[in-house]
Amino acid sequence: MRDLTPYQSRLEALGKLALNVDLERREEFTAANGWHLDAYEADLPSEPSGEPLEGGAFNAAAAVLREYRFPPPNLITGIFVPDTPLEQRVMLLKARFLIFTFYFGVRVNAVIDELRPQTQERVWGYRYATLEGHFERGQIEFLIVKHLPTGRVQFRISAFSKTGVIRNPFYKIGFALFGRRLQVRFSRESLTRMQHLVAEALRTGQTVGSAPPVTNASAEPAAQDKLEELTQ
Repeated sequence: MRDLTPYQSRLEALGKLALNVDLERREEFTAANGWHLDAYEADLPSEPSGEPLEGGAFNAAAAVLREYRFPPPNLITGIFVPDTPLEQRVMLLKARFLIFTFYFGVRVNAVIDELRPQTQERVWGYRYATLEGHFERGQIEFLIVKHLPTGRVQFRISAFSKTGVIRNPFYKIGFALFGRRLQVRFSRESLTRMQHLVAEALRTGQTVGSAPPVTNASAEPAAQDKLEELTQ
């Protein structure tokens, strides 16, 4: 086993933190109980009917999704070990909004790869949930969907979330003012960026990009400090 960099080791430690949301109580996560429930979707280039084509929009979008390239980089950056299996991925998310920078820990808790007979949809994607120390509690799901009879391809985002415990008064005020706007903007701009990246992949024939390298991310002192704070 190759030696892990200090940053990789801290990401492994982050992965040992518990979720800060009890997913077994999902039925309680309603708007009436103060939870935000979100659902967004955007059309991608269509394909002929039938299973996804090699080099088509579905697979191009899945590559972007797997590598976490769809978030707007000026808003959200995912810091993770690229060669870790997706189902074991832990990420430190760096969120920027106006004068604020927030760091959040999340863990992939499901990978979805299935045919849904009732809707005749081929679906691929994953969801991740928030870890201890996150300013929110919740889960978000990202799916690439192809409707097999028509060839329609979509990118869908769905989430439920609620503000958690924020001890730092500066961040508490900032997140109260801008956290929800950050959420909405993240989803909407992610849809648009996915559309652009898939269109470019189909135009150039390049469906696989580069995941963010750990060595670059580890050079960020603030990210290191946040990992140390979360994993101590």
